[in-house]
Amino acid sequence: MRGLAVASPLPPAAAAARRWPRASFSGRETSTQCWKYDLSQDRSLGGSLRIGQSQGSLLRHHSTNLLRPAAAAISVEQDDINTYLPKGDMWSVHKFGGTCMGTPQRIQSVADIVLGDSSERKLVIVSAMSKVTDMMYNLVHKAQSRDDSYMIALEEVFEKHMAAAKDLLDGEDLASFLSQLHSDVSSLRAMLSAIYIESFSDFVVGHGELWSAQMLSYAIKKSGAPCSWMDTREVLVVKPSGPNQVDPDYLESENRLQKWFSRQPAEIIVATGFIASTAENIPTTLKRDGSDFSAAIIGSLVRARQVTIWTDVDGVFSADPRKVSEAVILSTLSYQEAWEMSYFGANVLHPRTIIPVMKDNIPIVIRNMFNISAPGTMICRQPANDNGDLDACVKSFATIDNLALVNVEGTGMAGVPGTSSAIFSVVKDVGANVIMISQASSEHSICFAVPEKEVAAVSAALHVRFREALAVGRLSKVEVINGCSILAAVGLRMASTPGVSAILFDALAKANINVRAIAQGCSEYNITVVLKQEDCVRALRAAHSRFFLSKTTLAVGIIGPGLIGGTLLNQLKDQAAVLKENMNIDLRVIGITGSSTMLLSDTGIDLTQWKELLRKEAEPADLANFVRHMSDNHVFPNKVLVDCTADTSVASHYYDWLKKGIHVITPNKKANSGPLDQYLKLRTLQRASYTHYFYEATVGAGLPIISTLRGLLETGDKILHIEGIFSGTLSYIFNNFEGTRTFSDVVAEAKEAGYTEPDPRDDLSGTDVARKVIILARESGLTLELSDIPVKSLVPEALASCSSADEFMQKLPSFDEDWAKQRSEAEAAGEVLRYVGVVDAVNQKGQVELRRYKRDHPFAQLSGSDNIIAFTTSRYKEQPLIVRGPGAGAEVTAGGVFCDILRLASSLGAPS
Repeated sequence: MRGLAVASPLPPAAAAARRWPRASFSGRETSTQCWKYDLSQDRSLGGSLRIGQSQGSLLRHHSTNLLRPAAAAISVEQDDINTYLPKGDMWSVHKFGGTCMGTPQRIQSVADIVLGDSSERKLVIVSAMSKVTDMMYNLVHKAQSRDDSYMIALEEVFEKHMAAAKDLLDGEDLASFLSQLHSDVSSLRAMLSAIYIESFSDFVVGHGELWSAQMLSYAIKKSGAPCSWMDTREVLVVKPSGPNQVDPDYLESENRLQKWFSRQPAEIIVATGFIASTAENIPTTLKRDGSDFSAAIIGSLVRARQVTIWTDVDGVFSADPRKVSEAVILSTLSYQEAWEMSYFGANVLHPRTIIPVMKDNIPIVIRNMFNISAPGTMICRQPANDNGDLDACVKSFATIDNLALVNVEGTGMAGVPGTSSAIFSVVKDVGANVIMISQASSEHSICFAVPEKEVAAVSAALHVRFREALAVGRLSKVEVINGCSILAAVGLRMASTPGVSAILFDALAKANINVRAIAQGCSEYNITVVLKQEDCVRALRAAHSRFFLSKTTLAVGIIGPGLIGGTLLNQLKDQAAVLKENMNIDLRVIGITGSSTMLLSDTGIDLTQWKELLRKEAEPADLANFVRHMSDNHVFPNKVLVDCTADTSVASHYYDWLKKGIHVITPNKKANSGPLDQYLKLRTLQRASYTHYFYEATVGAGLPIISTLRGLLETGDKILHIEGIFSGTLSYIFNNFEGTRTFSDVVAEAKEAGYTEPDPRDDLSGTDVARKVIILARESGLTLELSDIPVKSLVPEALASCSSADEFMQKLPSFDEDWAKQRSEAEAAGEVLRYVGVVDAVNQKGQVELRRYKRDHPFAQLSGSDNIIAFTTSRYKEQPLIVRGPGAGAEVTAGGVFCDILRLASSLGAPS
């Protein structure tokens, strides 16, 4: 090619830089004119600048054309177009990102996927190899900083692509690619001194795509399939539309694509993603993550049947899987839903990718190159079958962190035109980005969210602008609330489904989340709430669990894995799968603590081997750390502590746990029978919040005593009298104390059977019955202390001071004669002995004592360790309401606690 000298008013290096982009277009020979640059002749390198021209054509030029590097490459007379560009369903467009193109093996896998597509024509968009774009930006930055290590960085880029090519290609294809690679890198090395040219950075970073496209095209041709590669700077034309944003010129791009295809009408085309040209033919990019945008634009230009975006995930998740471990892959999304999700930061697509395909109703499918069997997520027009199902109306949840809420408030705002305009003019002048806006209908206040890093400037500008209004009181304040996040629920069908907002806010309230601001457009594609950043992950999980999964996930901490706690753990183990399958209740035990050791897990302990794990993997018990593990767990939004001890010190923490938003369930009677002021404080907190406190098993083990009493009171009945046999131990003793049996023998039998405490005096003293009486009295509205209940102890006064249970049992027979006398007197009157507790609601008192009942009385009909409670009320005055059943034993007590756990799950949204 003969040379043509070019005069330039620019310094040699600058002129060279403006011409450099032309060199990148000469990687393959075509019949069209093509700019070439001879580095060895550059004046800035001691030589002369020459531009070659194709044979048989004279290149007309002017110095101003030096900014148009792509002009010659796409300059074709209309008469030369002799191949029509087909459009429509025969085209299948694929896009492969940097991860997919990351290694020679992956590039070959991409080639295999393309070759396995049965579509008549395929157009493949590729990104640079993994990390290459970052490497290119890095070497540009080093060159701009006059850091000589950019030469080393460029050499690393060269070595990466050379090694990949040697693994992937062979023969003439390898030689051709390496020649082009060497030429490109040599050009870049010489050009890095001309960094002040505006388009320089875009030109440099686009080389990663050029090289990966060439390698893939060679890999496909190696399999015998005809394939061409396309430098999309020759085809895609864009124009700037804002900071870091461009808009495609579809008409011009379509014309250029037709011209390109007329020269190379291949069935498989591998095109560069990310890069394009301006209308002046200056190389540019579609900005970071723009390869998806490239695929959508080209898919639109050829009216493709489908655009497939290949990545390293199975599809679009219902929430960020790093924050919600149970997020699921969505099978379909509408264009609008994908748009909303990308706005709120969900890792779906490049935010503008949806526009080109949406106008032509071309589906986009997100698929995993490393899991071909996964069907992925299809983004398309909303299906017509709208069944209004709540499970389907909300498709996903997304969050934005590091925000601040600005609240402008004052009575002088109401009815004053232009106030909002003035506020947001100030924000615009500052250059801040408003994420969301919320205004009260009274116009008394308006608040909006901005990035936290911009809020100081916004606040200062607003104070300056409204200084006078603040001084005279028309505005009361300009308030900044830092540390905020946005949670957005996205779904196209929310607009046609009643109750969506109610369910969202109910889920947040039950997770103890406070909402600071709310925004929802009339289209109802999304509902946006602002909340504390520290609550954001918990809120996301609560909403996702309640809304999307229709499943209540409850994190459980067990305190006291002894007889009752251990039995409860076994019951949970046996029933957990059934509850999850049939009732959508997912119970996860994430902590077990005893008095000496504890076992912790972030996601759930394997209950099939909890005893072994507690023995082998436990750490020293620390109740404060155990509770901190529960409260700091961000995997599950709903948490409950189950106290299976009889420990007063453990019960003293209930108030603090409830205040932290942790639900409490217990069979421990100490909190509800303790000091009255502490009990009232605990119940007041529980009633004022969405945190629950359940204690059915404190009275009657698994019998529905508390719930029956509450049902009577809540329906307007009035309690007159409660009388019952509340101790399973004492029930067993007096049910078996008959005939000629001695009292001491029956007590020994009960102790041997495990009905009594290790020291039977704890049962015989009547204190346990007194605690149950005070619990029922307080539930009935009586304000009594435990000390207000007179208790008739069954422990002989002489034996109360025995030093041990064994000593007590040895001396107890000496009192058998006294007990036999009491029994004989009762039998003579046709009566039996029963140890009962009584709540006299009319006279505001209670008592615990040994009484005699006729043999036909319900209390005389018991067997074993049964409890019986009789409620006399305004409605049940003539014939009391009686609840009877087993009132002692680990199985029934644990069952009562289990029922409370399920009651909690139901209140949190589980199906009843």
